[in-house]
Amino acid sequence: MQLRLLEVNDFIDSYRKSNAVLLDARSTGEYEKAHIPGAVSLPLLDNESRAIIGTAYKQQGREAAVLKGFELEGPRFHEKILRALTLAPDKQVYIYCWRGGMRSNILAWLLQMAGFRVTLLKGGYKTFRHWIINHYKTPRNYLVLGGKTGSGKTEMLYLLKQAGEQIVDLEGLAHHKGSTYGALGQLPQYSQEHFENLLGWQLSTLSTSQRIWIENESRLIGKNCLPPDFYDLQIRSPKISVEVDVEVRIKRIANEYACFPVDALIERTIAVKNRMGPQHSKMAVEYLQSGDFHSWITKMLEYYDKTYTHSSDQQPNSVNTPVPFNWDDKEVSVRKLINRANEIAK
Repeated sequence: MQLRLLEVNDFIDSYRKSNAVLLDARSTGEYEKAHIPGAVSLPLLDNESRAIIGTAYKQQGREAAVLKGFELEGPRFHEKILRALTLAPDKQVYIYCWRGGMRSNILAWLLQMAGFRVTLLKGGYKTFRHWIINHYKTPRNYLVLGGKTGSGKTEMLYLLKQAGEQIVDLEGLAHHKGSTYGALGQLPQYSQEHFENLLGWQLSTLSTSQRIWIENESRLIGKNCLPPDFYDLQIRSPKISVEVDVEVRIKRIANEYACFPVDALIERTIAVKNRMGPQHSKMAVEYLQSGDFHSWITKMLEYYDKTYTHSSDQQPNSVNTPVPFNWDDKEVSVRKLINRANEIAK
């Protein structure tokens, strides 16, 4: 069967339109660090074999490395075919390795011999990374959704999506809610590189001619850092700041965090004592120990509201428009956000 070799734009466009399986031929370690979103690992070489063959290449040259590769992995080629058949019973696959070289070509040859239709990424994962990074530099019509802690901005984003708006949930991609308590109840965070891949991948699916709502974030979301070009565009984009009654915010925070072990909440409260002040931190811990969640949240909001106001004042957003948001009438409130966004766009 004929092998297709496609440039990155054509490769991704073709893959997205197909029902094919995307295979990552790199080692498990490379895949776990970061990969093309949606790809499944089918390594030509395991981590140990890759290290051995790499040493052979450096010390003895390409031919010796190739022979060592077939010696180590050749006897297991049938296992790779069986795995591929399980993953892609219709025998249609897209494959990439690090640079679109030996590993992806050998895996493609092997699967072609078994009757698979194979499409290869020219330049491999390295080319994909350049493609991802370019998406952060692409001019887009971002609209930043701001608001103090507990306002429910992430939920608002999805209400906006239901209303037909484009959104990017940065905290969802990062598996972190941004605050000191943001990792509670979340899946482990990805590597920085894979977070960037997920963000760029989602941006590539959105129209550049329509606005994209994103939540107002600091440069760091947990351990993940917003790419510099993306962050620079964010802080210069117009912002709508939702205003939610403080008692509503306290209730929402209690519903979200009071379910976690008190010891975990205390640990994270102590973690910010140098920033909020040891005396304030001590009081917040005492409220937690006594089960007074309302007073604990009220005390923490003194710190977070002050931090939010200071951070907002430092950002050079071209527009910063306040909009009241009533959770008891959220459909009307979402419509107000959209109407205000339309006014800003005029």
